[in-house]
Amino acid sequence: MAKTAYSGTTISTRTGRGTEYEVFAQVTHRLISAAQGDGDFNALVQALHDNRALWTALAADVAIETNELPAGLRAQIFYLAEFTTHQTRRILAGEAGADVLIDINTAVMRGLRGTGEAT
Repeated sequence: MAKTAYSGTTISTRTGRGTEYEVFAQVTHRLISAAQGDGDFNALVQALHDNRALWTALAADVAIETNELPAGLRAQIFYLAEFTTHQTRRILAGEAGADVLIDINTAVMRGLRGTGEAT
């Protein structure tokens, strides 16, 4: 019994990029499921909210002067955060679909993975 008491405490170590990838993967999966789902508007709203919260956090992070990313990349991330907010409003108004947000997140995931593929 003593042997198995601590067996459940093994935690994998992730890099910052790995953690960011995982968050994007979870949010993007929920967006895909909600967009292709059975028309559950509440699920879509929650997925859009989570996606917008992710992008808002990224925008806040790149807006800090001490952020070490190159200025051009920081500006691009901030622009994508603004675009995500605008596109989310359009989706909620029934004027657009979630495909472009899914594409953006998938592209970011490919960049974080560094392999050119998001899984």
